[in-house]
Order: sequence, then structure tokens, then C-alpha cells
Amino acid sequence: MTTFEKERLIPDTSIFTNPDVYRQFGESPAEAFRRFLELAAEAEGLAVYMPSSTYEELKKMVKDLRIPPRARAIFKVKSPRKYELQIPAFLLYEFIEDLRKRINKGLRVAEEAVRLSSAKKPGEVINILRRKYREALREGIVDSREDLELILLALELDGIVLSADRGVLLMADKLGIRYVPPAEVRETLEGFRYLG
Repeated sequence: MTTFEKERLIPDTSIFTNPDVYRQFGESPAEAFRRFLELAAEAEGLAVYMPSSTYEELKKMVKDLRIPPRARAIFKVKSPRKYELQIPAFLLYEFIEDLRKRINKGLRVAEEAVRLSSAKKPGEVINILRRKYREALREGIVDSREDLELILLALELDGIVLSADRGVLLMADKLGIRYVPPAEVRETLEGFRYLG
């Protein structure tokens, strides 16, 4: 970290892949990524960090992902120091309790699908089961390595999380990590340009 950095933004892939968010910056995910970085480069003392796992995930999801030349100095790929960071034990307790509730909810979803199987076509039942099961187990929770590394990096750098993932934002809030709601990402980025 250099001494002139005033703020560190830590964006999630959802900022560039969720149409409700990326359209703040462009018509496609690749254009949104470039425009986001160009705007960040115009703000004095702003840096954009991304864990390597998140950057690799983004490269797989977005074709033609390029870093604009003027943004190369402010865009940094950095993994969190996993062996040095500490997180509060209450978070682990909450995570286990939440996971138990989600597993039970998933079981109820599966039972409901079995009941539906006599009245609906197998393909319909499978689609309903997948959607409801995903909602029960994955929505509103940090459920990937990329999500966790984003949170840990923000904790390490005292950065600002940018994400459209409800689970990431909930965990950031529990840990006292600053974040920007997805609908306000563009306005916030433009605001940094006037702070100089």
C-alpha cells in the first residue's frame, strides 16, 4: 500500500456481471469494467483492489476483459493475508447456526418437491426444486471462496466493499466493513473524483 492512497475500493464480480449494476457504467460487462476503472483512475488517491480469486472468476465470466492503460497504476490484484487475519468467533457461531437453519429449510424444499412430483412433470418439479433450494441455501450468505476473500481483503485494507451480493453485504455490515449499496456505486465513484 502506498501512502497517497486515501481510499481502497474492493469490487466483487457482481458489480460487472449483474445487469442492474453494470449498466451504471456501460452496455456490457467488459465495457462496464473498463469505464469503472477509468472513473476510479480520475479520482486522486483512489485504488481498486481485487483478490486474485475474484479477478480469475471475473476473467472467466467476462470476455474481452481489459484494464485501461490509465487505470493500471490504481488497479491491484492482491489476495488477503489469510494466515495473519483474525475474525471474531461470534461470526463462526452465527454462520453455523445460519447454516443449520438453511439445511433444514432445504430439506423442507426437497420434501415439497416430492409431494409435487405426482401432480407435475419431472422437468417442472426439478426446476422448482432447484430455484427454491438455491434460495434456501445460497441467498444472503457468503457461499464462495471469492466472497470470503473479498471480505477478508476489505478487513485487511480497511477498504470499501462494492457488491450486489446480499450475503457479502450482510457480512461486511456485521464486521463493520464499509460498503456501498449496488444502486449507489456509480454516484459514489463519481463523488470520489471531487474529493481530491
